[in-house]
Amino acid sequence: MRRRHFLNAVGAGLLLPVGRGAWAVSAPAAGPANKKLIVVMLRGAVDGLNVVAPVGDENYLRLRPTIGLAAPGMEGGALDLDGYFGLHPALASLQPLWAARKLAFVHASGSPDATRSHFDAQDYMESATPGRKNTPDGWMNRLVAALPGPRSPSRLLGIGPVLPRILSGQAAAVNLPNVAAAARADLLDRPAVKAAFDELYANHPRFGRAYADGRAAHREVMDALEEGQMSREMQAADRGAPLPNGFPDDAARLAGLMRNDPKIQLAFVALGGWDTHANQGAATGQLANRLAPLGQGLAILADRLGPLFDDTVVVVMSEFGRTARENGNGGTDHGHGNVMWVMGGKVRGGKVYGDWEGVGDAKLNEGRDLPVLTDFRSVLAQISEEHLMLGDKRLEQVFPAMPQKRPGFRIVAA
Repeated sequence: MRRRHFLNAVGAGLLLPVGRGAWAVSAPAAGPANKKLIVVMLRGAVDGLNVVAPVGDENYLRLRPTIGLAAPGMEGGALDLDGYFGLHPALASLQPLWAARKLAFVHASGSPDATRSHFDAQDYMESATPGRKNTPDGWMNRLVAALPGPRSPSRLLGIGPVLPRILSGQAAAVNLPNVAAAARADLLDRPAVKAAFDELYANHPRFGRAYADGRAAHREVMDALEEGQMSREMQAADRGAPLPNGFPDDAARLAGLMRNDPKIQLAFVALGGWDTHANQGAATGQLANRLAPLGQGLAILADRLGPLFDDTVVVVMSEFGRTARENGNGGTDHGHGNVMWVMGGKVRGGKVYGDWEGVGDAKLNEGRDLPVLTDFRSVLAQISEEHLMLGDKRLEQVFPAMPQKRPGFRIVAA
């Protein structure tokens, strides 16, 4: 077979580690590789002021007369968090995690770059270099290269239609179009085709290593999914009732993959549909319909990880927030500051962190947005340091040009 046939087979479903440079990357020194990190990216800019709403601020409903959440205890009211902030009622499935102090939020956080472009803001958040468009790799790719422990093709996993910016770089990464699709046999699972490719690329000087790593990663994922299927059959007491949206199902499958394949250490999922310029709704409506399956999926992820949840941190973030004032279409426009979500067994939860100043007119960025008072990189760096146990030198490699100001809180225990 010719090289173009090999590339066509890749397009047909072969899982290949993706990298810009040489495949022979030296492994870091041995260390605590059992610590996990999952990042969920909400593409489109979720409205953080209705996710964790400052219902105790008298300005909140003045700015949002039709889309603002009512006070806790009222019809359509927020779920009380601390007497000042309230959680969107569509996220009721996360209340047990909050009560167990396994869920926290960082408000008025985000990227310091002022762009309101989805494309640029997502790029900066995925490269972790705000304002720089020429960064060649994503911060999760740099992170997996810096982590201690043995090298594995499936150590860095993405779920989505294409390899995301955040996973691109020199280190190997596996990307699944979606977890359900990954369970299907691909072209190279056919014995005759596999034998032909094995013979062609076994000793190939350029593609041999990539082919071997890709097949190993594919086999790991298939094996983990097969084991997960057995586990689901054993859990028939729940009657296998599927939830109505895709993320809860994908979250359950991701948890199964991570339980069944301990080599998976970092995972990334992207979800869209958060650009609510019109008809956003309050306790019900468009935003609520997006938040409900997100919350359900996160709750399922925590539950299905089982004991592994104690060694896992899940971060939910979005490229920027939305305007404090609702617009004339019952929605919100591109803003600046937002809220980060952090959950996990070692998270110091049950608290809303950050340098919160309220939503009075004088405190808004440019008179319209929540300001960014906590740089998203400082939160990620703290998690990498306290949870993944990276030293200062490796942190500088993962998050170059880090701001000197560190958060005045510790959101995760070592």
